[in-house]
Amino acid sequence: MKLIEEIKEQARKAPQRIVLAEGEEERTLKAAEICCKDGIAIPVLVGKEEKINDLIHSSGVDLSGIEVIDPDSSPEMGKYISIYIEARGGKRVTPKMAERLVKKPLYFGAAMVSAGDVSGMVAGCMSLTATVIKATQMMVGLEDGVSAPSSFFVMSVPDCPYGENGNFIYADAGVNPDPSPEELAEIAILSARSAQYLLGWEPRVGMLSFSTKGSAGHKLTDKVVEATKLAKETAPDLSIDGEFQLDAAIVPSVAERKVKDGSDVAGKANILIFPDLNAGNIGYKMTQYLAKAAAYGPLLQGFKVPVNDLSRGASVEDIVGVMAFTTVQAQARNSS
Repeated sequence: MKLIEEIKEQARKAPQRIVLAEGEEERTLKAAEICCKDGIAIPVLVGKEEKINDLIHSSGVDLSGIEVIDPDSSPEMGKYISIYIEARGGKRVTPKMAERLVKKPLYFGAAMVSAGDVSGMVAGCMSLTATVIKATQMMVGLEDGVSAPSSFFVMSVPDCPYGENGNFIYADAGVNPDPSPEELAEIAILSARSAQYLLGWEPRVGMLSFSTKGSAGHKLTDKVVEATKLAKETAPDLSIDGEFQLDAAIVPSVAERKVKDGSDVAGKANILIFPDLNAGNIGYKMTQYLAKAAAYGPLLQGFKVPVNDLSRGASVEDIVGVMAFTTVQAQARNSS
């Protein structure tokens, strides 16, 4: 069974209320229809009712039984305004100023998550990743001990013998442009934890570089070496190693030649940590288009509750997949 089918099957066991903050977008409506009919999630759409009804008529989607919430007429607005004012931590803001912001769909959806009225949020078809993160960080906040949000993609590569039966986590491929060694170590640890609770994997984290175990010396490789050291010290229970070139991280025969000091990750990595956003973003898109891989994400990590982003080029099926992942994330959080 393909990974995404396993995730959908898990989602159907306990569908969660997931808000789609961009309810005025046709792909979003089609994805909501599929998720509802397939029992993957309980979608809640945010947007102006008139615009959504126009889209229903023009696209032919059936949204029977799906809740549509217009921020302009929501009876919960007062509660969400209070959440925003509290999040501002005492900084001067009037209720009228707060209302103007909270009526924006991303902030409204994030407030719904913060209030516990839904179990998670998915957005990004019409919004920049930075905008989704800004709204979420303001209204939801970070988990205790996390310094910054980050992201990962779940990549499913057809006919691939590497990783976790052809499946990988790529991080960070959507958020942090140039993480410090400390930030890179945190990304590695969060990604490993995500793999454990979301996918049930035994994480094997490969810290990627253009060098393998000191084969090249440069300040760029020094960052990865330091990040690997910090990650191992912070989470000694996890299998994290590097620095590795990609082939040494995932190909057993190459790892045998290049890695001489023994490693429980070399040649077997299922989580790939890229040194910066240039490498991560290029890497996931190359894998997606050249290897015809399915790419789900960017899934966000580090927030108190599940909120996930979408590529603005996401297909309907991509949105359905991210909805399924968000539901499974919410299930895991609710059971912990």
